[in-house]
Amino acid sequence: MKADSGNTQLTFWDHLDELRGVLVRCIILLVLLTLVAFCFREELFGIVLAPKNPDFCIYGLFCRIAEWIQLPSLCPDTFYVRLINTELAGQFLTHMSVAFYAGLLLASPYILYQLFRFVSPALYEDERKYSLRVVVWGYVLFMLGVLLNYFLIFPLTFRFLALYQVSAEVENTIVLTSYIDMLMMLSLMMGIVFEIPILCWLFAQLGLLTASFMRTYRKHAIVVVLVIAAVITPTSDVFTLLMVAFPMVLLYEASILVVRRVEKNKLKTERQS
Repeated sequence: MKADSGNTQLTFWDHLDELRGVLVRCIILLVLLTLVAFCFREELFGIVLAPKNPDFCIYGLFCRIAEWIQLPSLCPDTFYVRLINTELAGQFLTHMSVAFYAGLLLASPYILYQLFRFVSPALYEDERKYSLRVVVWGYVLFMLGVLLNYFLIFPLTFRFLALYQVSAEVENTIVLTSYIDMLMMLSLMMGIVFEIPILCWLFAQLGLLTASFMRTYRKHAIVVVLVIAAVITPTSDVFTLLMVAFPMVLLYEASILVVRRVEKNKLKTERQS
């Protein structure tokens, strides 16, 4: 690897010092943003706990859609779910963990930039260009998955599970940590699901995936998507299932376009050579 502004070869210890500097800067920013998020407790938990409230935006949207298409069952009834804490230090530890997640989310663009800046001098120009695209699009897609979960998937899943009863004699009282764990788990899951186009691009570059193969098994993929959507959102109406499945189907179709473009670029390179 070369230095950023010259032809001087860096030693292993120089690289190690540079990596240490990158990690220190990232950790300092992460700690600062975590402290900021910790101090703004009301605003932070106002956002985190919003999906459990009946006035959350997605429920109002569903009611307007229900009125438009004349489907009253789509509009959720007013509900109230109470969260409790069962441990002495539970709320404080939850506050710390949520503040850390928020700080990590806010610091992630800078962390990715610093890591890419550290690795990029070792890459060729083409590799640097493709790596930058992968990092940027990977981050954008991951955030889109997190936002889709926050505004659609998690509220519907939480409402269904929180109100589900095996018997009227059994009352649901949700523990705060259970709520936070479910939110974080689904956010991570949807963020990973939205990385499908990046994975398809990588497999196409390695010659392990073709657009014709994806088109041939499109119907199978749609069935798998519907099953995943049904598991993620165990609601009883078809509209909600389709609302969750539709973005995943779009991701699959976008992946086909990405793989096709990779194939065209490979064919063009072969003809030029």
